[in-house]
Amino acid sequence: MNEKEKLLLTYIEENPFMTQQEISERSNMSRSAVAGHISNLMKQGKILGRAYVLPRRKGITCIGGANVDRKFQFIDRMIPETSNPATTEQTTGGVARNIAENLGRLGSEVNLVTVVGEDTEGSWILDQTKTHVDISASQRLNEATGTYSAILDVDGEMMFALADMNIYEKIDIPFIEKRWAVIGSSEMVMLDTNFPPDVIEYIIRRCASEGVPLTIIPVSAPKVKHLPDSLEGVTWFICNKGEAEMYLDMEIETEGDFFKAAKAITQRGAERVVITRGEMGLIYYTAYQEASAILPPKVDVADVTGAGDALVAGIIYGYLRGSDTDGSCRIGVSCSTITIRSHFTVSPTLNQGNLQEEFSSYFN
Repeated sequence: MNEKEKLLLTYIEENPFMTQQEISERSNMSRSAVAGHISNLMKQGKILGRAYVLPRRKGITCIGGANVDRKFQFIDRMIPETSNPATTEQTTGGVARNIAENLGRLGSEVNLVTVVGEDTEGSWILDQTKTHVDISASQRLNEATGTYSAILDVDGEMMFALADMNIYEKIDIPFIEKRWAVIGSSEMVMLDTNFPPDVIEYIIRRCASEGVPLTIIPVSAPKVKHLPDSLEGVTWFICNKGEAEMYLDMEIETEGDFFKAAKAITQRGAERVVITRGEMGLIYYTAYQEASAILPPKVDVADVTGAGDALVAGIIYGYLRGSDTDGSCRIGVSCSTITIRSHFTVSPTLNQGNLQEEFSSYFN
């Protein structure tokens, strides 16, 4: 490569979706000169095809939300209709973003497909995320970055949460199509339900048609309605009790109901279904009639926020390394217990070594 080609490759690495006109303006080269250098880079195998997709090994692509998380925790028991003393904390968040960072901390190669605003919060999220995650397939929009505000009781349990995710309504199918070279070459795609229903269904159908393994995470009971009735081609469907109830329009009251719900979701096409039960751990049921409950170890809880995201990351991590359903779920629980002992949504202590130690302490 000559110096001009190296310069252009630097721009493309920062944003693989820049147009030739944008590259021309930034580099002070004519558009025809840029086109010539791009052609040379393609011939050298430095970039691939349209959208200037960079060659990469297969990894995990997480698609969905990247938000600012704000936590407000009561210092004492709540007294209604008055001001209550509390502590506040702001962290990076969003289901897809959190799972991506957890996987990155475990050593996985991860891409994040999301949108943030052209504001201070958006810059902060991308800056915090890029240490562990490839963010080149993400985009900034002239909208407010998504926010999630959780209200925690004195014990760190979530009482309720508020979410402003209007930015995700701007996502459309062409946005996904433009990034399909990255998505379609992944060994696993993780999709949350922040994006509009037509976009979610498009991703599910295309992953199914191309044989791309897919994990779906409903981010909340209301947003589970973004999912289609058919889950054909879904490898893992991981949800909580409320999300399962909303998706199936049924009540889950007994132990047996959890398994009935999970079985019903497999009958809609999902291969493996996990339903979480808070301090009671999780149950799973698969299309191969595997079924079991996994109880978590007793640990001191600092904050439950992010525990579910860590669980998902651990399940994906284990599965892609050859663990069976039960083993993958136990790895997920181990990631979750590391996280709930931390005040951070994504525990800074999560890594391969700590995961192995945690798993060995409780499950070996």
